[in-house]
Amino acid sequence: MVPDRFDLRIMKALQKNGALTNGELSELINLSASQCSRRRAALEAAGLIEGYHARLNAKELGFSIRAIIRVNLRMHGQESDKEFSRWVERQEEVQSAFSVSGDADYVLDVRMRDLDSFSQFIHERLLIQPQVAQVRSDFVLKILKDNQALALSTDG
Repeated sequence: MVPDRFDLRIMKALQKNGALTNGELSELINLSASQCSRRRAALEAAGLIEGYHARLNAKELGFSIRAIIRVNLRMHGQESDKEFSRWVERQEEVQSAFSVSGDADYVLDVRMRDLDSFSQFIHERLLIQPQVAQVRSDFVLKILKDNQALALSTDG
C-alpha cells in the first residue's frame, strides 16, 4: 500500500495522539469520520500502523535511571546472537535493543529505579551471560529529544 496525502496526515496525527477518535481525525484531516475509519483500518491492515500505546512518565513512576549499554559478544555466530536476543527479549528493563555497526555488537536502552537495581542488572544478570564479553554503560543525564515519530511529509 502506498499512502496518499490523506493517509500521511492521518498517520502524522495519530503519531501525536494515538487516542484520537475517527470524529476528531475527520476534523483535523478534512475527511468524513467514516472515510477516516476506513483509511485507518486499511493502514492497520497493511501494517503501516503497528499499534497504539500509552506513553508513561518513567521518572514520575520511579524509574530515575536511564542508561545506554553497549555490549560485545565473545563469539559471533547465528546461535550466540539468537541466544542473546532471546535473553534481551525477556528483560523488562530493556526498553530498546539494537544490533549495531561500530565498536559494539548491541546497544541496549534500559530504565531502572535506582543505581542498586542498575548494578544488579549489570553484575547479576547481564555479565553472567556466557556470550557476553564486554559491557560499557553511559547514564543519560538529560534527555534532549525522545521521540519515535517518523518525519512524514504531507506535501504533494
